[in-house]
Amino acid sequence: MPLSLSFELSDRDLAHFTQAMESARAAAGNKSAEEIMSAASALLKGADQIELPDFIAERLDRLDAMIAMLRDDGWHLPEEDKQRVLSALVYFADPKDVIPDNVPVLGYFDDAIAIEMCVKDLKHELDAYDEFCEFRQGEAERRGLDPAKVGRADWLEARRDELIDRMHRRRNRQTGSGYGDSSGYARRGYTTAYRPGMMRVR
Repeated sequence: MPLSLSFELSDRDLAHFTQAMESARAAAGNKSAEEIMSAASALLKGADQIELPDFIAERLDRLDAMIAMLRDDGWHLPEEDKQRVLSALVYFADPKDVIPDNVPVLGYFDDAIAIEMCVKDLKHELDAYDEFCEFRQGEAERRGLDPAKVGRADWLEARRDELIDRMHRRRNRQTGSGYGDSSGYARRGYTTAYRPGMMRVR
């Protein structure tokens, strides 16, 4: 019999997690992009070994998408956008979690909250990347191609440039809002299209 739980983080709670994320960024400030991505990937590998609640699994899928958008040759984020994503991921490069990951199930709870905060900040990046993956999947199938082997195909570039431009415009006019729709969970489901990631929520 399933048990439904809901909770709300107060401003004080959010301030606590914001401080933890800032401390992690300071501690991991000298790490390379590859070190940051590898540390975040290691979190996914560890989580893949256990059964996790949907709340956590869904957010780990978003972490996977953040890592994938940095490694996706077809997406090839502009450097400034890449640094925004890396700045969000650097929290996961600090081994000093609020709750250690080796605590069964609950060890990923603080990571899930940190991911939620990153998703809010990177909403437009994630929306654009999801749409790009869906477009690539559909067009590759229509052309009889493997989406994993498309790379920077000419027929992808126009759509990719359009989505990057839209992402910048939406981010520039964003005035800031709360969680919910703004976090990217309420508005749309997850894409199951190909991306060079490690996991997928079905």
